[in-house]
Amino acid sequence: MTTPWRILKKWIIGALIVLLVADIGLLYLSWQNTREGEQSMRAERDRLKLLAGQLKGDVDRGERIRNSMSGVIKEYDSFYHTDFESTVDGYSKIEADLGGLASKAGVKSSGVVFEQKEVKGRGVQQIGITDTVEGDYPSILKFINGLEQSKYFYLLSDLKLDSATTTSGGGAIAPGSIIRLHLDLRTYFRS
Repeated sequence: MTTPWRILKKWIIGALIVLLVADIGLLYLSWQNTREGEQSMRAERDRLKLLAGQLKGDVDRGERIRNSMSGVIKEYDSFYHTDFESTVDGYSKIEADLGGLASKAGVKSSGVVFEQKEVKGRGVQQIGITDTVEGDYPSILKFINGLEQSKYFYLLSDLKLDSATTTSGGGAIAPGSIIRLHLDLRTYFRS
């Protein structure tokens, strides 16, 4: 009985030595991986720190844009409420303004024609304005200058010039002394 017990004891000691050597080997490999992991983790940390700095710069730029947008929004609201007339009384104001500009410039208006279009999603109505005015060259220039300096918002989309014929004192036709200006304007009304 002592022999099997001695053999068993030797086998157990051998197995423990093998396990101890395997544990030491695994400990060494774990330590190596930790060292390599530390280096890769440092590199990853440095990369993330650089990325965080770049993202912080982007966030700061976004904040500056947001802060400047509040001024733009105020300007938009001011433009919308001061330069765009309401649809309630806008037509009569525009017609009166164009008539006043025509009489001040000394031109004769054939009458204003309006065409309304909905601008979806913008809260405004696009108003097409067609008019023909007749007068001499300086009067036409005064009228156009009056359009540019008007307190109302006009966009000139088309402009055509013709020469009109007039009759002289004896009933004869004198070509070219009067200019006919065909205007296509646009403006916008608040909805």
